[in-house]
Amino acid sequence: MELLPTIWFIAIAVLWTGYLFLEGFDLGVGVLMKLFARNNTERRVLLNTIGPVWDGNEVWLLTAGGATFAAFPLWYASLFSALYLPLLVVLVALIFRAVAFEYRGKVDTERWRTLWDWAIAAGSLVAAFWRRRRTRPDHNRAAP
Repeated sequence: MELLPTIWFIAIAVLWTGYLFLEGFDLGVGVLMKLFARNNTERRVLLNTIGPVWDGNEVWLLTAGGATFAAFPLWYASLFSALYLPLLVVLVALIFRAVAFEYRGKVDTERWRTLWDWAIAAGSLVAAFWRRRRTRPDHNRAAP
């Protein structure tokens, strides 16, 4: 057994685990913000709980993806080619959510603030719960 692939495997496992563990809180706050926060002050309090750390959590994702690509390019290629659509949807949702975080604090009108609140909730919900539909193989079909 070679030492370097084992070290990379452990490092990548730590990076992905760190991202999934820390981002779960951010996604939960984003999803639940529209359900539990009754006014703008309560929404601001919820967003301030994740404000200082949510950018750092995205760095975990970038580092984990980059380390996976650098250390195990064949595994990365097979994983990301098989899960292209779900990962693309999750990535777009995370980008949409990040834009909403930034622009929510820059607008003064209630209409735009409500729109960005819904964008945060939708982006968090899609990123947390999007999954690829599995298709069942047709075993009754005759072989050619």
